[in-house]
Amino acid sequence: MAGKVGRPCIDREIRERIRRMSRENSTWGVPRILSELLLLGHDAAEATVAKYMVRTRKPPSRTWRTFLDNHVPDIAACDFFTVPTVTFRVLYAFIVMRHDRREIVHFNITTNP
Repeated sequence: MAGKVGRPCIDREIRERIRRMSRENSTWGVPRILSELLLLGHDAAEATVAKYMVRTRKPPSRTWRTFLDNHVPDIAACDFFTVPTVTFRVLYAFIVMRHDRREIVHFNITTNP
């Protein structure tokens, strides 16, 4: 048994085609590029396509603080809680508050929830 062990080397043409497809179609993933290669008559494995794809750097994700600054006019908070009284009765309170102006939009207290 003379010969190399393992998978055969992939042709340079296929490597270049994988890189070109991944560069020109940044939204395509491994399955899409693999299916396009199969349509063109090239036989390759998913691991091979993933190995030779061009990796693009993604911009850093926004921070939580940036998200809050951008969306604070649209955010409201609500809370439902109980208040025990001196006479051991329980009152139920409900509050809705807007974050942009820190104002209470709705407030209600009842003995029967």
